[in-house]
Order: sequence, then structure tokens, then C-alpha cells
Amino acid sequence: MSEQFQTNSVEETVALGERLAGRFAIGDCIALVGELGAGKTAFVRGLAVGLGIADERMVSSPTYVLVQEYAGRVRLYHVDLYRLPAAEDELDNLGLDEMLSDGVVVIEWADRAENALPKPHWRITIKPTGQASRQFTLERVA
Repeated sequence: MSEQFQTNSVEETVALGERLAGRFAIGDCIALVGELGAGKTAFVRGLAVGLGIADERMVSSPTYVLVQEYAGRVRLYHVDLYRLPAAEDELDNLGLDEMLSDGVVVIEWADRAENALPKPHWRITIKPTGQASRQFTLERVA
């Protein structure tokens, strides 16, 4: 079963992430899927605020460092697989199990490592529906 959400601006995308953060706890993996510019990092900014990270502006795409760690009420690990050619192999090398034991892990470009993701996990697919509007589909993958 999946849930659908619609946003019409970057601010609404951030607010959706903040609102949905209450559903996630230590040990949860969130797989974000969407094309370049779909709003994945904006969603993570809201998620960070919802998990108690003081300043959403600290959140940026970890494309060049692969993993950003943010301390809050719940620790957030922000992973970006965009630049990894063998993302499934590399996901284990990043210490995913350790991150999950300590916080919530959100993975941008998660479809590049679909078979290496823990089960169960959350999958959020982001689809642009206009210049600033987005459709989000949230589902639990068992």
C-alpha cells in the first residue's frame, strides 16, 4: 500500500519532509528515487528539521563526500549514490549497518543500489508534475 502527496513549491517539499519525519525512527532506511532536480535534497532538508537538526541550511547534497551526518534528536545520515558506478557494492563499504544502528539513513539515488538496500525500508519516489510541483509516493518495501 502506498501514500501519495503533492507539493507545489520547494517550501512545501521541505514542509512535507518535516511532517513525514515523525514516521521514522532509528534503524529506518529511506530510499529516495527521482530524476536530477526532482527535489530529493529539499525533502531531506525538511526531514532533518523534523528529526531535530537545528538548521536545515546545513543540509546539502553529499554528492562529493558520499555521506553527510547530522546530529539532532535523531541522528540523520544522508547518503548520495549519484557518483558511484558500482553503488550496490559500495553501499556495504559505506557502513550502512552501523549507520542504521545509530540513526535514520536517507539515500538519494537509491535505485542505483536497489538490491543492496535493507529489508524492510521506505521508498519515496519523487516525480515532477510541473515547474515547481512534485508528486511523492511513499511505500514500505518488505
